[in-house]
Amino acid sequence: MPEPSAPPLLFTPLRLRGMQARNRVVVSPMCQYHSVEGGPTDWHMVILGQFAVGGAGIVFCEETAVEPRGRKSHSCAGIWDDAHIRPYRRITDFIRDQGAVPAIQLGHSGRKASVHGARAEWAPLREADAADGLPPWQGLAPSPLLAAPGKHIPREMDRDDIAQLIEDFRTATLRSLDAGFELVEIHGAHGYLLHQFLSPLSNRRGDAYGGDFAGRSRLVLEVTEAMRAALPDEVPLFYRVSSVDGEGGVWSLDDTVRLARGLRERGVDLVDCSAGGISGDSEMPIVPRVPGYQAGFAERVRREAGVPTIAVGGITEAAQAEAILQAGQADLIAIARELQWNPYWPAHAAKALGVGDDYGQLPEEVAYRLRKRDADARLPVNRPGPAADALLARLAAPRDGA
Repeated sequence: MPEPSAPPLLFTPLRLRGMQARNRVVVSPMCQYHSVEGGPTDWHMVILGQFAVGGAGIVFCEETAVEPRGRKSHSCAGIWDDAHIRPYRRITDFIRDQGAVPAIQLGHSGRKASVHGARAEWAPLREADAADGLPPWQGLAPSPLLAAPGKHIPREMDRDDIAQLIEDFRTATLRSLDAGFELVEIHGAHGYLLHQFLSPLSNRRGDAYGGDFAGRSRLVLEVTEAMRAALPDEVPLFYRVSSVDGEGGVWSLDDTVRLARGLRERGVDLVDCSAGGISGDSEMPIVPRVPGYQAGFAERVRREAGVPTIAVGGITEAAQAEAILQAGQADLIAIARELQWNPYWPAHAAKALGVGDDYGQLPEEVAYRLRKRDADARLPVNRPGPAADALLARLAAPRDGA
């Protein structure tokens, strides 16, 4: 009798501390630009709820600011006020009820602040926008350097600002727990404030928070320590890193491995390996956006830093995701735009990988009807053929006298 085949890794549960994800599919944090004064709206309930219904194991809310100035735009998410807790709790309760893990990514935009949303290509806010209820504000940064031509000049953070930022991350972590999140991730990538401190292109400080690698990574490690101390032992802490800077950047994968080791030592349970966000004029090439283009970064961090990783970017097919896991490149697979196109991607992936019950990743209320549809399709009257065609034609014909 043949041995039963092992289930696909993509649909094998993963446990980290006290959290267990039903599968390895992660809904990557995706900015929605639908928040009001930082708080979530019905849009978030629907958009995030559908990902949980669709079968994902972990559902991240978007990058969420730890203080008002930490937003990119007025419509970006935040969790700096206790008033935000209840509306988030409504969402996390629903996600949990569907069998998924509700997760939040905490961050601060730094010098990327004070812009319009994505559909306006993040154009800087101007004084004239105040008439529309969108006044500009000055962002914070390690050094007063532009993020890009035409953007606002940020204010260089002093020691008081740094101490307050660490406290803001800590209190946002506590609010996240009160809001029902079971997993917290630090956003240290994509040119956001913590990434700005790491890169020598954006951090020109001469004090203990600048200079060499140890100085530039100091804030990241202090934020991590504060957040880990605020979390119960059973709640995992992730960190999203830009494995390499953007085109012309200087932050390398060697730097990321070194940072990941420090994060692991301070209680980070997994490193989420993305890329890009700070560009410069060095010879570093732009990362080519080919299928699975960041999986190699996740593999090296996993191997050399001894920490679990997420692979993200250009992953659209079930077999592709499974191959990354089988090759030991990552422990979780994060998907963003493909889930926007098809929120039921996890269920379709399970079917493609032969998990068994085609609809087992879906809520029973949905799965029941789909199984019944399949059963009905097996009845003779529903099989294509002359008899079925004749019956349908007779039923559709007008009655006498009509």
